[in-house]
Amino acid sequence: MTALPATMSLAIHSLYSYPVKSCAGIRHERIRVSGAGLEYDRHWVIVDDRGIFMTQRQHPRMVLIQPAPQPDGVWLKAPGQPDCFAPVTGSDRAAVPVAIWGTETVGADQGDEVARWLSDFLGAPCRLLHVHPQAHRLASMRHVTQWIQTHPDWPQSFLPVDRHAFAFADGFPFLVTNQHSLDELNGQLADGGHDPVDMIRFRPNIVLQGLEPYDEDHLAGFRTAGLGFAFVKACARCPIPNVDPRTGETAPEPGRTLARHRQFEQGVLFGMNAIAALPDGDHWLQAGDEIEPEFDF
Repeated sequence: MTALPATMSLAIHSLYSYPVKSCAGIRHERIRVSGAGLEYDRHWVIVDDRGIFMTQRQHPRMVLIQPAPQPDGVWLKAPGQPDCFAPVTGSDRAAVPVAIWGTETVGADQGDEVARWLSDFLGAPCRLLHVHPQAHRLASMRHVTQWIQTHPDWPQSFLPVDRHAFAFADGFPFLVTNQHSLDELNGQLADGGHDPVDMIRFRPNIVLQGLEPYDEDHLAGFRTAGLGFAFVKACARCPIPNVDPRTGETAPEPGRTLARHRQFEQGVLFGMNAIAALPDGDHWLQAGDEIEPEFDF
């Protein structure tokens, strides 16, 4: 097991958002947070000509698209392409149905110009949707309810269950990982003669530090700055961590090594899906914020 530095505090190590689902992520020192996730996180999604959402699983070049969200839209940059600005439209547009892993929601089509830009770069016809004002997609009621029922010291702060709405993330508004779990994995990769990988391959929102490797398996959640985060479901990993975010190329690692060490009944696990309980008002998270982990023993 990787030894932790004596001075390592229990804190937020880093923060990431992914404004366009499955495109490049953005690292933040400080970012606004709500029950729906980090600001702008997965507020846009790319769909194919059948209206099915697209990801790096089938289109690894998506990771080379770099979004820069603005209050009135999003700038998109990609190698060999002129920059493209997609202004937010939607309040007066029809709600376009889109299913994200079996849960229904709606988006607003962002027009032909950005659709052509994305189609040219990805080599497949596609369109960009922004989360529609009518959208109200909830985290898994089953997992949230089960967590509340089994953690009687916390539940009132996470009620009502239907408050945990979010945009186009896979299943929950937050994904939380542990920096020292990645250190452990990178040590295993090194033992096999493989290069280390960066945490952004696992596409977390909140990365914690100061915990032992895979301590997150044993946490009910954590608190920071008066905010509570509940770990409601372990994250089963898909092949996306095998996509190099610098090149868009795929390889067998780190997935192969991770599978040898982290295979469970639920799948190959790394990180925890989470919901948040936030008091009324404006809230921010910052790298370095101290955390109070709640162990689930």
